[in-house]
Amino acid sequence: MTVDQEVVPKREQAESTEPVSTATVVAYAIVGVVLFGWFLFGWLVLQQGFVDSVGEAAGTGFALLLIVAIVGSVRRSRR
Repeated sequence: MTVDQEVVPKREQAESTEPVSTATVVAYAIVGVVLFGWFLFGWLVLQQGFVDSVGEAAGTGFALLLIVAIVGSVRRSRR
């Protein structure tokens, strides 16, 4: 069974993608270092356990990603 190429519509991108700014990359790198420091602080200083420290750092990271997603969607809807 073959598909005629003329029948299948071309996919077009909904929005043009913009390059990621240097400030965004630097901010994500800083957040990554801070999250790793938060993990080490909980594990080594507070001695709360490896799994608990990983979970706390991961939860904080997911919360930050949620905040970034919400702010991005609000900014995009205002355009």
